[in-house]
Amino acid sequence: PPQAEVLCSAAPHCKTAALTAPAPAMTTTGVEGLQLTDDKKNYIVQTLNPVLDKIVAAALAARPSNTAEWIVEFLEKEYNMGGGGGGGGGEGGKALLAALAGEEEEEEEEEEDDDDDVDELPESFIMKAKTGPRQSVSAAAYGEWNQKKEFTPPVHEKDDATKAKVRELLAGSFMFSALDEKDMSTVVDATEPVKLGPKERVIKQGDDGDFMFIIMDGQLDCYKKFAGEEEEKLVKTCEKGDCFGELALLYNCPRAASVESREACELLKLDSETFTNIVSDGARKKRTLYEEFLKKVKLLSGMDSYERAQVADGLKVETHASGTTVVKEGDPGDKFYIVEEGTAKATKVKGTDEKEVMQYQAGDYFGELALLRNEPRAANVIATSDCKLLTLDRKSFKRLLGPLDTILQRAASEYK
Repeated sequence: PPQAEVLCSAAPHCKTAALTAPAPAMTTTGVEGLQLTDDKKNYIVQTLNPVLDKIVAAALAARPSNTAEWIVEFLEKEYNMGGGGGGGGGEGGKALLAALAGEEEEEEEEEEDDDDDVDELPESFIMKAKTGPRQSVSAAAYGEWNQKKEFTPPVHEKDDATKAKVRELLAGSFMFSALDEKDMSTVVDATEPVKLGPKERVIKQGDDGDFMFIIMDGQLDCYKKFAGEEEEKLVKTCEKGDCFGELALLYNCPRAASVESREACELLKLDSETFTNIVSDGARKKRTLYEEFLKKVKLLSGMDSYERAQVADGLKVETHASGTTVVKEGDPGDKFYIVEEGTAKATKVKGTDEKEVMQYQAGDYFGELALLRNEPRAANVIATSDCKLLTLDRKSFKRLLGPLDTILQRAASEYK
């Protein structure tokens, strides 16, 4: 029935660490409030949840790109349900794959007794299973009964000068720039000052994330260990005004990288509850939107999701009307541009003539040459329709796109 929900102890509110080991057997305590027969309650607890726990735990370990196909293969191997043909070829496997892919199977349905209908879940339904220091929550994250708990943000006392400094820092950050006055004040009060000495590792790759940080002073290095490699690599250096640690909170996933102080640092620590209740919804939508767009930018297609997220965080939006000069030949360059919407053209002046040398559309980029070579702009760029442009300033460009210098230098020949 349309109201039926899949119950899984790996609902999005759960921490992934709680799924790395099988949950112990559950009791029926958590389903007593449901208007279901005892056999259905027992089925949820004893049969359905253990299977779903196994699927989610294994999926988080494998992180397959084709989730539906992977689930079918996993079930066939785990439960020997290949239907005689194996390798995903069984009729059960085909049907399941079709269902997971969102395809509707046209089958005749027999009428069932009222007893067989799954009743609506009440608002209060939560099924808990102890899994060590953390707990899994057995409830789908959808519907009216998935309401947030009442939230009381923490308050860390600060004098007016410190509050003003924190507010100014947050206002310049991607994560917090869209907050209204009330929410900004809440976040300012909730941040906790933290001091680090040199070579202190404040975040470790793979750990659960309970906090994010904003840098007030100092530099920290981000190290990432890639699959199949023994040594971790330096992937980014964070400076004053940068945020780190937010990915684990935004996507409820393990830490994507380790972060270590290069020198004595002053940080602001923001707890996960404040972040989730005040900041994350808007930040997640904006980041997801730009990440999806950046996947289509040929220059950035080789980046992994972590690197692309860092670029998305540094982007700012500019709009230009048709006919507007975005970049003027000979001017100093302090921005890199990506066309999100609209079209533009590049022109160069030779003598008394102005010649068109390049056209741009959504997904194209320009302005990198002046930043790479520290030279004046090599061409004019003029909007040929109303344009929406994503920009990176010089500092962010150098920090985030430094490894791509070779690719950009090679592309420079296209202007000639």
